[in-house]
Amino acid sequence: MTRGQWVSIETLVRTWDGDGLDTFLSSLAEDFRGWKGARAWRSLEHDLTISAEHRPGGYVHLTWGIHDRPPSEEWHFETTTVHAAGEEMRNLAAEIHTFLTSTVE
Repeated sequence: MTRGQWVSIETLVRTWDGDGLDTFLSSLAEDFRGWKGARAWRSLEHDLTISAEHRPGGYVHLTWGIHDRPPSEEWHFETTTVHAAGEEMRNLAAEIHTFLTSTVE
């Protein structure tokens, strides 16, 4: 769910064992020196997408997208978060891994 002053968006995102999201984020952390262009990840049903760009100064810009399901695809919402390359990205990958592998009791 994403919530702001004027918007609240909630959707179900289904994955197959996380669809490699933690691995994608870990690969960004390992390439802390940077890369050219954007790298992309998407969930199984394309309802969650992430585009990653390494910017000057050692920061990774992650654009998170939540998308309406096909066939309607009437809306999508995107927001960008900024993370220091390296250790901060490693921490994010570890937190996502913990989230994806946790069990609900």
